[in-house]
Amino acid sequence: MPAQPPTRISFRARIVRAITGAYLRRIDAATADVHVARRRWHAVARIMWTAWRVRLEYGEIQGLRVAWLTPKRSAPGKLLLYLHGGAYIMGDCTTHRQLASHIARYAGVRALLPEYRLAPEYKFPAAVDDAVGLYRALLADGYLAEDIVIAGDSAGGGLTMATLLSLRDAGDPLPAAACLLSPWLDLAATGETMISNANRDPWFKAEDLPIVAKYYCKDEQMQHPLVSPVYADLSGLPPLYIQVGGDEILLSDSTRAADKVGAGGGEVDIEIWPGMWHVFQLFVHLMPESRRANRRLGAFVRRMLVADATSEP
Repeated sequence: MPAQPPTRISFRARIVRAITGAYLRRIDAATADVHVARRRWHAVARIMWTAWRVRLEYGEIQGLRVAWLTPKRSAPGKLLLYLHGGAYIMGDCTTHRQLASHIARYAGVRALLPEYRLAPEYKFPAAVDDAVGLYRALLADGYLAEDIVIAGDSAGGGLTMATLLSLRDAGDPLPAAACLLSPWLDLAATGETMISNANRDPWFKAEDLPIVAKYYCKDEQMQHPLVSPVYADLSGLPPLYIQVGGDEILLSDSTRAADKVGAGGGEVDIEIWPGMWHVFQLFVHLMPESRRANRRLGAFVRRMLVADATSEP
């Protein structure tokens, strides 16, 4: 991988952090209307377009709406399957096509962005079933497991891990690797950074997370291994690459998972970005840190999938 993340925070990042934090910290999770929040985010996301020279096409697989993101120069037969975040209650092709398209462009491979079923209309395990079913459909359509990398941010990162665990336990061929961006891996919110980063996280309050989690699953399911993969056996997984912000309350979700993968003999590379917050990679047009993180994600995907990974896509 390239050099480690920078320790100094750019002026642009400070501005984005202040503006987004001022907005999100005002939201009361206990009284917020999920459907209103979903409509607002999906509407605002319409201005977030794809990366330069990446073609966007919509389709359907297994009854799910999907977006295909194809860079002008892409390695044939290689695929990045990107599972969007949004706390399992929001997010779609529009909200994440910009992020996924930049990673795909840097990787030089095609990306697929599906719209899995959302809570509270569809609770656990609907999202997991959708992701697993779509992956199997790709294999049935001719893709090879070793030619696929799965990635996801926040809840999409948790869904990526749940998908890997489900495939492993069912005996399906596993993808070449996986990327996790600020993954939400403990819906029970037991990590120590829920406390230690409480005053540093510009976006989230620890007391809000269990409220949001209840839209997705029942109380007794909070520590189910496919809901909160930090409680799962994490052995036998493909190589993992994790990017997480140093100031987010979900930081220990990533560090605990990385420790557990490593202890089980797995390959994991975790980067903690100082001063960054939850899924800072989204702001690729606004901050140099986001662009740098996207390039590093693309480099990892390319290294996992493309034989001549040293050449430019």
